[in-house]
Amino acid sequence: MLDIPLRVRVHVETLLAAQSDMGVCDAFQQYAPVGKPDAMNAPHPPKVAGIDSTVPTPAHTVPPTPCAPGPGPAAGTLPSVPKAPVPPAPAPGALLQDRLAGWVSDLTTVHELTERLSRTNTLDAALDELLRAGAALVGARRGLVVLRPGDGLGPRTTVGLGLGHADLGHIETVPPGSLPYGALLEPGEITEVVHADLLAEDGLDPRHREVAARLGYAASYAVPVATGSAGRLGAAVWLYDGPAEPHERQRHLAGLYVRHATEHLARLLEVERARARVATITEELLPSRLPRVPGVQLAARHRTGPRGGGDWYDALPLPDAALGLSVGSVTGSGPSAVAAMGRLRASLRAYAVMEGEDPVAVLSDLELLLRLTEPARCATALFAYCEPVLRKITLAGAGHSPPLLIGERRTEFAETSVSAPLGMLACWEAPSVEIQAEAGDTVLLYTDGLLHRTGDPMDRAFARLHAAAASVPRAVRHDPGAVADHVLRTVLPDGLDTADSQEDVVLLAARFD
Repeated sequence: MLDIPLRVRVHVETLLAAQSDMGVCDAFQQYAPVGKPDAMNAPHPPKVAGIDSTVPTPAHTVPPTPCAPGPGPAAGTLPSVPKAPVPPAPAPGALLQDRLAGWVSDLTTVHELTERLSRTNTLDAALDELLRAGAALVGARRGLVVLRPGDGLGPRTTVGLGLGHADLGHIETVPPGSLPYGALLEPGEITEVVHADLLAEDGLDPRHREVAARLGYAASYAVPVATGSAGRLGAAVWLYDGPAEPHERQRHLAGLYVRHATEHLARLLEVERARARVATITEELLPSRLPRVPGVQLAARHRTGPRGGGDWYDALPLPDAALGLSVGSVTGSGPSAVAAMGRLRASLRAYAVMEGEDPVAVLSDLELLLRLTEPARCATALFAYCEPVLRKITLAGAGHSPPLLIGERRTEFAETSVSAPLGMLACWEAPSVEIQAEAGDTVLLYTDGLLHRTGDPMDRAFARLHAAAASVPRAVRHDPGAVADHVLRTVLPDGLDTADSQEDVVLLAARFD
């Protein structure tokens, strides 16, 4: 029986158990020594990039025995030259232990890289992690991954590592069939494409050679991003600065990693498609364009959360040159909330046409409809009946935040009565409020998502909103779109206005001439 230390055996058994779901145990079959025991004395295979390939001297190997001193040579005779000591042959188990240690190190590296990949929750982050980890495994510095799902449903994108947008554009000018990864995007059984020395390769497309010289790479290694269950998603290619190619061990470890990454990318791809579908449905349920009514200018801003929410806005021309404005929010998120939002907004439009001059009646009818058709759901809403010629606004709210008036000499919240959301009480009723705007005033309607995304308590969020509205530069106050953009960026700095959040954001700005 081979003398394998207990610690090494424990590490190997633990790694096999932890990595069995990754399929990395195949590495043991590939690199396990076979044949006679003499085959175990083969040189230690080089490790992956970033791992020292030298084999350390086993700790238990017997050091060479120095020659024992003896009596000197007799007088008149030449001294004899001592023979160099011959080191003893290493024990058969020593090289096996070194190999096992190398396998454990390599597989542990792959395990750590897949753990990092599993922590990514967006498609862009996962593609970037795939490129970085693959570059470390194959010993490259630059690369790119091309996402081209075989089902044609998208999304289609190209992400580079160490390559700018201009560099990616140069690569895409190469004819598709001559690209380093071109053959991998077509259906087939090709598992890799290796160009060990592009500049010396015969039959290389002239444009490909020109682009390689311009970008400074001389070799490439490409693999498909595909598995049997996930299908073909695209291809990944890594670029070398000089003539090179990954050796067999690097290719095997990179293949293990890419197969795991493909399954993770397939899941993120489905999530991305679901988000895109929900966002498309939400946008279709909201106004495609705002109406043009004399005496008032309109602008709207809408941010949808990743799951889709129930926030809406609307602007509806009414008889007698009037204008109806509304914002609201349905509880919950996801497709069901989006569908409920669409039904509620369509109903409000019908009630506004029939009795829009009385906002209280409009919301009362809406509350009755909600209570009868969807008793388990509640919503907040605000409806304003505007007469642009008179600059007069009559509004009513149901559990909604008050609108904000932004003028040359004032920035203040409208005084609205406190009321419950729709669907919370057996019968909703609240008085309406009249607001007299001045020439150049902007009325800003918004949903609570704008306040919730700040992460502050509501009193501080309202104070932040008021300060943002008061700080709108005078040079842009004539443009309601610029006013809404300034408020959005100021209330939600550091990209919070576009970041993924469970809260939808709606702003509707109306400037009176």
